[in-house]
Amino acid sequence: MSVLDDDQALIAARVRLVERIAAGDVVLSSRIAEAFLNVPRHVFTPVFYRRESGDRFTPWHADDADHAWWDAVYSGESLITEVDGVHAEHAPPEGVSGVPTSSSTAPDLMADMLDALDPVPGARTLEIGTGSGYNAALLSRLVGADNVTTVDHTPHLVDTARERLKTAGFTPDVLLADGTTGWAPSAPYDRLIATASVPRVPPAWIEQCAPSAVLVVPLKGTLAGGSIAWLKKLPDGTASGRLMHTPAAFMPLLPDTDTDVAEGRPRPAHPEAGHAAERTRTSALTPRVLDDWTFSFFAQLHLDPHTTRTFAHTEGRHVTTLRTPDGRAATVTETDSGAEVARFGRRDLWAPIERAYHLWLDLNRPRREWFTLEAGPTGQHVRLAAPDGHAYTWTL
Repeated sequence: MSVLDDDQALIAARVRLVERIAAGDVVLSSRIAEAFLNVPRHVFTPVFYRRESGDRFTPWHADDADHAWWDAVYSGESLITEVDGVHAEHAPPEGVSGVPTSSSTAPDLMADMLDALDPVPGARTLEIGTGSGYNAALLSRLVGADNVTTVDHTPHLVDTARERLKTAGFTPDVLLADGTTGWAPSAPYDRLIATASVPRVPPAWIEQCAPSAVLVVPLKGTLAGGSIAWLKKLPDGTASGRLMHTPAAFMPLLPDTDTDVAEGRPRPAHPEAGHAAERTRTSALTPRVLDDWTFSFFAQLHLDPHTTRTFAHTEGRHVTTLRTPDGRAATVTETDSGAEVARFGRRDLWAPIERAYHLWLDLNRPRREWFTLEAGPTGQHVRLAAPDGHAYTWTL
């Protein structure tokens, strides 16, 4: 008999998953634990990718005799479900090469976000980013399927999630929509949760929430240091809260059209290609510092929000390139004593990183949860109150 047909194996696997979540940093409430115990993950991830080497991924299907597949589903790890737009169920047996573009989030992170959301029974809830449908199933268990609306901009994900939710016994509203604009027809919402990252909270999300609503939103700019914002909708229409302690690397939320074009921004130019640098200098700060999530979160608060970063290793040296849409660029090449900075354009893009690093050290490497966030019609601001009474503010 297939492992998947064995009810006792199903129960045991979900119990092990909850035990793994509880053994980590997440303090599970009884309601969140009960949801994970009663919602099967394998229904929503019948096929996912495993990394073979480098950027090569092969699809891994459920197999009657494959206990390794079963263990992977309930291991508590994130499961890659799409690579460069190719869904695992559509991939050829030999696999594909590229960059992961969709996944089933690690259950411990899901549990932490759901607990922060406080999904009380009857709360009208909007989920941005349906994905596999697993999180929508958990929400349906927690607040009632009739109260859940979940949207995604990928037709295949919407169709398959709707069917898999039905198979699992849940019938929330699963809709094809641009998540950046929310879903106004079912507003107002008491809870809003996003499963993809945004550089700042889309105003529509706040507008579509009722007063006192809770929003849980992954935030991520151009660097690796993603965060999760916990916000509460205030009577004046703004939202205020703080950042959660958990770092998060959610894939970016994409609208139906290209982000740069949709927002009227030109694509970043590559002024350094074939041109000599306007100025070069040395820096004591290695570009590898941006690989440290504890710092890169803080560093991106000091950058133009439309800055892009690429990096590579050349002859064993780490090379980071920063660019902005107005044509500025900086190439920062690792040296034995720090870095060499080549500047293209009138402003030095590496200088704000250096200043941010020194301030970060002076502030004793502040943790994410020390920061607050305010979002409203006049802008979105991250704030930090230092022990000496000085208040720092950055605009998202």
